[in-house]
Amino acid sequence: MRVIFTGGGTGGHIYPIMAIIERLKERGISKNDEILFVGTQKGLESRIVPAAGVNFKTIKIQGFNRKHPLKNFETIKLFLQATKSARKILQEFKPDVVLGTGGYVSGAMVYEAAKMHIPTMIHESNSVVGLANKFLGHYVDKICYTFDDAAKEFSEKKKLVKTGNPRSQQVLGLHEEKIDLKKEWGLNPQMPTVLVFGGSRGALAINRIMLQSLMTLKKKPYKIIWATGTYYFDSVQKKLKDVDIGTNIKILPYIKNMPELLPQMTCVVSRSGATSIAEFTALGVPVILIPSPNVTHNHQMKNALDLEKAGAALVIPEDDLNPNNFVSSIDHILLDEKYAHEMSKASKALGVPDASDQVIKVMQEISR
Repeated sequence: MRVIFTGGGTGGHIYPIMAIIERLKERGISKNDEILFVGTQKGLESRIVPAAGVNFKTIKIQGFNRKHPLKNFETIKLFLQATKSARKILQEFKPDVVLGTGGYVSGAMVYEAAKMHIPTMIHESNSVVGLANKFLGHYVDKICYTFDDAAKEFSEKKKLVKTGNPRSQQVLGLHEEKIDLKKEWGLNPQMPTVLVFGGSRGALAINRIMLQSLMTLKKKPYKIIWATGTYYFDSVQKKLKDVDIGTNIKILPYIKNMPELLPQMTCVVSRSGATSIAEFTALGVPVILIPSPNVTHNHQMKNALDLEKAGAALVIPEDDLNPNNFVSSIDHILLDEKYAHEMSKASKALGVPDASDQVIKVMQEISR
């Protein structure tokens, strides 16, 4: 099966595609030269996709400017040019199916494919539907989604297929090897442990609350692994240069092999991006979510509230975050084994262990 994937800008648009590509190859459905990822030169995809050895092409396009509407004349002009570039790529590659996950590049690519009567579909990994996917919902053959709230935003109900996030299935395959906590960081694997992180670069609000709470946390009967993010690591180290943080706290810049660590965590403190949530629910890890307020349509808060409603998470809005509610939330999970177990069960119930296969099934159905 020849497939064009398209999406860009954020990890939430890229990682589901990478998970599907991996599974297509594993199952022998598509070879490497039958897969093409179309993104932008400036987006995160321009680094992630070629590094994974996936064929990659770019289209020049930009998003709408909400603050300066007059600049959108340029955006419309670029979109029309982008559809011409998309048509050329489609004619040359001749895909059996085109799948978009969001971002403006996906808008141009999937729209043009639909106009050319090539089978098309989109995948929405957040609980709030992005602008590109909302627009494409009218034109595609199928709409795959993760959160029930997202389904409500599409008027084309017959096109909807609940598949979950493909990252769920991928992370289940990656977690089989476990990090040796004692050997790696000198931590007792028998003790309850919380992982605190804010993504690869880190999150200022999460690092700030950790600095404010350290003196309380160091006295607790559990272990803490704090990944500050590469961007903040040096400044955190400077601030703690002459501070005794005890022996139960391990501070790192970044955790590369996260799926190998997550199953051993009693609890995780994190942002609530779609990819992270797919990982937590696949493995059934209880979470304390501090949604980023700096995202389109506040979708991280909606993602987080969906988990909280199901009993799989505690949510602390960034504006309400303080050392008291932060530490007491961690205590609530780590010091109450029964509660942690119930949260874990609720989380696992939300995970979709065969999400990639479900998306591939839809791809095969429409490509026929």
